[in-house]
Amino acid sequence: MDLRNYIREVPDWPKSGVNFYDVTTLMENPDAFRFAVDTLAGLFKEQQIDKIVGIDARGFLFAAPVAYQLGVGLSIVRKKGKLPYKTLSKDYTLEYASNTIEMHEDTIKPGEKVVLIDDLIATGGTAVAATELIEQMGGDIVGIGFLVDLPFLGGSEKLKKYKTYSLIQYHSE
Repeated sequence: MDLRNYIREVPDWPKSGVNFYDVTTLMENPDAFRFAVDTLAGLFKEQQIDKIVGIDARGFLFAAPVAYQLGVGLSIVRKKGKLPYKTLSKDYTLEYASNTIEMHEDTIKPGEKVVLIDDLIATGGTAVAATELIEQMGGDIVGIGFLVDLPFLGGSEKLKKYKTYSLIQYHSE
């Protein structure tokens, strides 16, 4: 199944010159969504995993069903101020903004095998910050999965020390 057929491209959003890849249209199609989740889960089913980590917010929508399929726990990365307990935080920069992400300080236990899941990687700021938080807690990142990779923006290159997978690549804006 060519998942590109289910992703809406929105030019000049959220700012001029940025081509936004809207994965909500893929999730609206039950066959495409099932295929994407099954494929992401399949990438990691032979590995010993304790937790899936999903990144706020669309990453949650893929991470949760992958965790369910693999029978493992789910930890979440949120934007600053959204988690109710003690957190660890990291600042990061995106293609068009900067922000801070947080995780509960006790969500990853030392030595846990972790897979990070997100919908899309562009410049890699959020994913790199998430890997730093996971490792700060003592987690062992055994893989990273994305629905979409925009390799021309360099994000996946910043994660080359990990086994990183993507189901779709767009090679230019």
